[in-house]
Amino acid sequence: MKTKMFIKSRRYVLFAAVLALSSFALAQHQMPQDAASSSPNLVQLVRAATQQYIDVNAATAAGYAPFLGCVTGQDHGAMGVHYVNGTLLSAGTIDASHPQALIYEPSNGGMRLVGVEFIVFADAWLQSNNNTPPVLDGQVFQFVDSPNRFNIPAFFELHVWAWRANPQGAYVDWNNKVTCTGE
Repeated sequence: MKTKMFIKSRRYVLFAAVLALSSFALAQHQMPQDAASSSPNLVQLVRAATQQYIDVNAATAAGYAPFLGCVTGQDHGAMGVHYVNGTLLSAGTIDASHPQALIYEPSNGGMRLVGVEFIVFADAWLQSNNNTPPVLDGQVFQFVDSPNRFNIPAFFELHVWAWRANPQGAYVDWNNKVTCTGE
């Protein structure tokens, strides 16, 4: 009798597992296609919009200026040198073709464009956008509270590694392929 009950309960467990897995697969299949395809699209939009800033001199002529030197991770990777456009930063808007910061890596005495960062101050954004974080082409911005290592008010940010591949992902803050050594 115990053997029959064990077999019956085992069948139910197996049935429940198959049902759960098939439900998960169905949910994955029904996800909007934009969620998967938006990532490469944003990288391409940023590349097209920032092509003109490959030369750091073009960036400075357009109002971008270095902020805080080269940012490196405590345990791995770096971000590089952020060139911030104060006018775009104070505007408080998000537009894929106008990032608030261009990110350069020191390289052989020059600067190499590796990515961008979209930045918006949290207080102003939340007051005018129903307390929801910014989203750009399906990518939700990260919140950075104050006080922070940059000594600026709380903000939302999104990195896009459009010019240097990031093994961790195109939207992860730290890039293991970026260094501050200038080599």
